[in-house]
Amino acid sequence: MKTDIGVTFGSLGVLGAKKVPEIARQAEGMGFKSFWTVEATGTDAFTLLGAASVAAPKLDLGTGIIPMQLRSPTLAAMSAASLKAINPEAQIFLGVGVSAPGILKQHGLTATDRPIRMMREYVALLRECFSGESVTFEGDYFSTKRFRLGFRLEEEKPKIIMAALNPQMLKLAGEIADGVLLNYLPASHVNYSVNKVREGGDAKIFAYVHASVSEFERAQASARKDLFNYAMADGYAKMFKEAGFGDEVAELREKQKIKDREGALAAISDRMIQAIDFIGNKSEVSSFINSYIEAGVEHPILMPMPWGDNRDKVALETMEAAMCADI
Repeated sequence: MKTDIGVTFGSLGVLGAKKVPEIARQAEGMGFKSFWTVEATGTDAFTLLGAASVAAPKLDLGTGIIPMQLRSPTLAAMSAASLKAINPEAQIFLGVGVSAPGILKQHGLTATDRPIRMMREYVALLRECFSGESVTFEGDYFSTKRFRLGFRLEEEKPKIIMAALNPQMLKLAGEIADGVLLNYLPASHVNYSVNKVREGGDAKIFAYVHASVSEFERAQASARKDLFNYAMADGYAKMFKEAGFGDEVAELREKQKIKDREGALAAISDRMIQAIDFIGNKSEVSSFINSYIEAGVEHPILMPMPWGDNRDKVALETMEAAMCADI
């Protein structure tokens, strides 16, 4: 059975937002099925997806992710429905997740101490909004009175995709979402995550696959910085430990406590890099993507890491390598 594969612009922001139409056209021409992007403190996700849709109308479109604390369910529903109205043939994947405290602070918000309950409520209200009927909702976190989308969606509504890392959120995604988006996990940890999702239900398994067609010696410093940033976030650190990188996380955090940044970066092993932020030639990158499919990912999404002197070239070659995978 053919496996659909997507690509995200989330790692390519360094190329500039004006590159979105070009990359979307390249992705469509190569045979990618979906085009995704992120939202945190940089570009607006739905603006980029709108540009991608005009440039490459055959691509499905996904947010991966928008933080649920930054967009109300009603606004998120309006944005996703607008994309669907612009391009009725495209499947819209509305990917939502719990944002990191550091990002929330930049938006003047604080993290909730009950993310599971907040997410359950968010998704419930989203589904009501997509019904097209008048919605009155009063929850602990979100509320609306007589909200109705300004236009009626056709039979195929946007799919709700939940970003999840750890057991409780994975199980909730299986229960209430159409799909779950995994991120920054090695292929060896996919089966564990899928089993947790299946405890809740049958949500489709999406996953970001991080890879770069580069030389290891030249790209490893970028990979260490990338993984350092995520290992300092508690949710990702917990998942890294469960995935077998507890020693790296412990040493990294100890070094960072004493402000030894170089020591903290050095704590990230080559093994951790090659399990999560893979660096290699085209054939090796193809095999790396295959390992996620074999592990149970139903819709891999390439995150091309543009590490090297020629970022455009690395991004393009990494995308080419993905299309050589067993998809």
